[in-house]
Amino acid sequence: MKGFRSFLLDPTLKMLDVDGPERFQLHSKILERKRMLKDVFIEFHHDFHHLADRYFNVAGLEIELGAGIAPMRDSYPQVLATDIVSNERLDMTLNAEAMNLDDNSVRAFYGQNCFHHFPHPDRFFMELQRTLKPGGGAILIEPFHGLFAAFLYKRLFKSEGFDMAFQSWETPSTGPMNGANQALSYIVFVRDRKIFELKYPDLEIVHQEVCSNYPRYLISGGLNFRQLLPDFLIPLIKVTEKLISPLKRILGLHHIVVIRRKP
Repeated sequence: MKGFRSFLLDPTLKMLDVDGPERFQLHSKILERKRMLKDVFIEFHHDFHHLADRYFNVAGLEIELGAGIAPMRDSYPQVLATDIVSNERLDMTLNAEAMNLDDNSVRAFYGQNCFHHFPHPDRFFMELQRTLKPGGGAILIEPFHGLFAAFLYKRLFKSEGFDMAFQSWETPSTGPMNGANQALSYIVFVRDRKIFELKYPDLEIVHQEVCSNYPRYLISGGLNFRQLLPDFLIPLIKVTEKLISPLKRILGLHHIVVIRRKP
């Protein structure tokens, strides 16, 4: 498996320091040449927007945490893009565990593959309780915990683990990317859901679903691996996704969690 992973790895990333500043520039170049992956990110943006309209019936700021190279503002300009990386597209930097935001000021937080990088999730939840308007919330897209996802994540990423049995919510991270536990959303929102509800009675999990665009995400290679099929097959892959959608709880790679501050 190690040799296969090395073969699949994008050649431009073989010497990459995942915590270094060059990660942002290299990933930006990779995304520019991957229309299939761009489609997946845009679908995630639309999922964020539609779920916010369904569950958050309040006005206020909309903020994406860890916006990275495919910020939601590219699809919805009203969304503030935040990250720890300086870039002209980002409106501000923001520590998700100690936000410089006013109380009761935020309608929606969006986070794509960032929650499992928070070393102290409890601090994040306390900030949600403080900064969200009643009726507002956070929508997170995170690694799923199905059979295929658990098998894949444990083997593909050297800098991040996938430990569903890890006892603590806190992760011994050694950098912005290194050391994260990609199973954190499973641990907090599934395995320890009752604990979450007891600790944060003002927050409620109102929706969870498995994303169905995992074939395109996998075939595109994401931001780190080679694309396996050409872009002209995108329509055929989309049809395949619909046909195999009943299997997404087994084969899915990402899931969505919607958290709302109780009105």
